[in-house]
Amino acid sequence: MSQNSALRRSNALTGAEAVVRMLQLHGVEHIFGLCGDTSLPFYDALYRLDHGMTHILARDERSAGYMADVYARVSGRVGVCEGPSGGGATYILPALIEANDSSVPIMAITTDIAVASRGRFALTELDQQALFRPVTKWNAVIDLPAHVPSTMRAAFRQMTTGKPGSCHIGLPFDVQQADVDEGDVWADPALGRFPAHRVRPDDAAVEAAAAILAEAERPLIICGGGPVISGAFDEVARLGAAIAAPIATSISGQGIVPDSHPLALGVVGSNGGTDQTRALVQAADTVVFVGCRAGSVTTERWRFPAQGRCKIVHVDVDPTAVGANYPTDAVVIGDARLALGLLCDALTPTTRDRVARTEAAVAEAKARKFAAFAELASSDERPIRPERLIAALQAVLPDDAVIVADPGTPCPYFSAFYTVDRTGRHFVTNRAHGALGYSLPGVVGAQIARPSAKCVAVMGDGSFGFNAGELETITRLKLPVTLVVVSNGVFGWIKAGQKAGFGERYFSVDFGRTDHAKVAAAFGVKSWRVEDPGELQATLTKAVNASEPTLVDVICQPLQDASAPVAEWVA
Repeated sequence: MSQNSALRRSNALTGAEAVVRMLQLHGVEHIFGLCGDTSLPFYDALYRLDHGMTHILARDERSAGYMADVYARVSGRVGVCEGPSGGGATYILPALIEANDSSVPIMAITTDIAVASRGRFALTELDQQALFRPVTKWNAVIDLPAHVPSTMRAAFRQMTTGKPGSCHIGLPFDVQQADVDEGDVWADPALGRFPAHRVRPDDAAVEAAAAILAEAERPLIICGGGPVISGAFDEVARLGAAIAAPIATSISGQGIVPDSHPLALGVVGSNGGTDQTRALVQAADTVVFVGCRAGSVTTERWRFPAQGRCKIVHVDVDPTAVGANYPTDAVVIGDARLALGLLCDALTPTTRDRVARTEAAVAEAKARKFAAFAELASSDERPIRPERLIAALQAVLPDDAVIVADPGTPCPYFSAFYTVDRTGRHFVTNRAHGALGYSLPGVVGAQIARPSAKCVAVMGDGSFGFNAGELETITRLKLPVTLVVVSNGVFGWIKAGQKAGFGERYFSVDFGRTDHAKVAAAFGVKSWRVEDPGELQATLTKAVNASEPTLVDVICQPLQDASAPVAEWVA
């Protein structure tokens, strides 16, 4: 090697080493992923460098992405997942679209064939940039090693500022091995958490919104996931008290206020909403959407609230979400915590008597909702009613537990009836796209993000079949998580839809029942099977209190026979 080459190399990192250092400088602590041929230089850099990050080996790239997603939601840090080229890149896609449409920043790094091999029928060749474009907020394939540091900085900036979202970095094999100037490797560590560099709203817009709210006689607040991400817990409660408004949420907005708060109405909409909560939405003369897209589920296909029946004030960091579904009377674009703080400052708080009347209306609606629930939750019917399962989990789980639920059977029941008397992210589900197989890998991310909490995954048996291989990951990592399988031998959501809307013409939705407890035991998970409702709570207590991975297989009533709080089935 010449003297000049030696000098150049002493001041350089490889592209793979530069990626590792950029992750480290942004404060990344955990990486979820799966190895592959094109990832060898990246894995070697992770092995050799002293970076302080922990790599979590998953058994499927989709699982790695879901782990990173839930990790980000629970920790407030950027979630990082990685996988190899070809099939690995295609498998990781579901997690990116779910995270992006849920405003969750996860970075997927997919290694790739060498730039020099393109167009030569190399194994696993595909256009990664085109593949990831529709499912991410930002996406780049790094063709030149000198671009590694700047591209990584841009990715973190895009993920965590404005409306957070997912990103993808393509890392070709030869770029991983080429030289990068170490002097270019620097970062803003604030971009490793979200939201970063908050957007302050326009003062005139805040004043206009305050003027409308000051005139409202029956206001109501509907919070999406935005204020939870922003940490606007005090601000939402303060606004509710200032204008005497019930505080409702979408599924993603759960945790913005404790369920014990006197103004907390709970989840509204077609998935977890009930007649009692819907009545207060219908009665509102002014609705304030906060960090909520006012999508089809939260509004029951834009019927509650109905267009033209009330005024709309929309607060959101994403200007494209405002006015998409409702004509607005006032718009405030900005970070929810900043915007609501300024809005509260601009309001003259209403009288205590008016607040008390609103609290009484909320309490009455919730009392009627939970009275109906309690009757079903005490049932000794077999198969076990889902309401009985929710009540048993409510009784045995600590108040700081984190529940990760799949979007099928568990989601509407938890959203409607499970109460958490804390703010923050204690319930996680994937409602942007609702893919099955989310909670089992997701609980890994939750437990790593919040190791002091009891983390529980609740899934249908259809979902269990998607990601059962991650039982090995859970036992390898010795995670003290509890898995609950709602076992009914059917893709219940679809069968319930066939019953409600297609004349009970059931087609290709039933499958054989699996003994999930035996499957889990084969992986080394302590497990139980419960058919008797009288044994349910005691068994769940054993599982939750164990210091090792546990699974409870609950033989449950199928959705098409149940009384799920799903508007289209009730109708």
